[in-house]
Amino acid sequence: MTDHSQNALGIVAGLLEARTGQKLTADRLWRVGSALSGVLRDTGLETLEALAAQLARPGQSALAQRVVEALLNNETYFFRDRAMFDQLAAHVLPELARQRAGTRKLAIWSVGCSTGQEAYSLAMLFAEQRTRWRDWSIDILGTDVAHSVIDAARQGVFSQFQIQRGLGVAQMVAFFQETRTGWRADDALRGMVRFASHNMLDPPPEPGRFDLILCRNVLLYFDRPTRRRAFDRLALALAPEGRLMLGAGETTIGQTEALAPERGLTGFHRLVAGAPLPARTADEGAASR
Repeated sequence: MTDHSQNALGIVAGLLEARTGQKLTADRLWRVGSALSGVLRDTGLETLEALAAQLARPGQSALAQRVVEALLNNETYFFRDRAMFDQLAAHVLPELARQRAGTRKLAIWSVGCSTGQEAYSLAMLFAEQRTRWRDWSIDILGTDVAHSVIDAARQGVFSQFQIQRGLGVAQMVAFFQETRTGWRADDALRGMVRFASHNMLDPPPEPGRFDLILCRNVLLYFDRPTRRRAFDRLALALAPEGRLMLGAGETTIGQTEALAPERGLTGFHRLVAGAPLPARTADEGAASR
């Protein structure tokens, strides 16, 4: 690799980290060329070096966002890691139902939701237990730093390949309609979820409100200081007795003092009793008022 190529990679990697906190580690460098091929084609630029030079010019915010979104790993599918969703349905949600029986309200945040399959999976869990959750207010928020995937999540239309990943025929027929453009989530399901663009390293959208947060396979791409900052944000967003659901390869152990694993459950974590929460910034204080 030439010095020019290394410099171009450095510019792209720096942009990704500045916008999302994610580090472009050595094991991910191989996919940069293929990930950015569409951007190069659409802009008429022939090389990564030419793209880096273009990014260095003024007024390239839209191009920078396209580059960042192209580099993000948007891998997701319905009921990803089914065993964890089984635990959620059998243990975590019933416990939260007992704890919130007085208000009959649940607020859930799907962080790094990509094209929305995780948020819609949550909605299906509640829809399949209509009797238990009758007269409850269930608010499911999905957020992602990439604007393009949020737009796709709002549309709720999935290809044949996407709809078959994690869903059985019964769920496909019950919650989706086949159209000429793909399988579209029905109005009732889409009415249970809302989506917004948000960087999880920014102040949480609604501090102290969420009874359940799903943040899975997002923290893997952060270095240790950035991961600690992310856990601070998640801790601030959780309501008392709220739960955090992480990916199979992620943990709070040794990463934060504010959160600890839930006993007897894999992948679930909760606020440590008596542990001081990270200090809120002025913006976070204003957001909670």
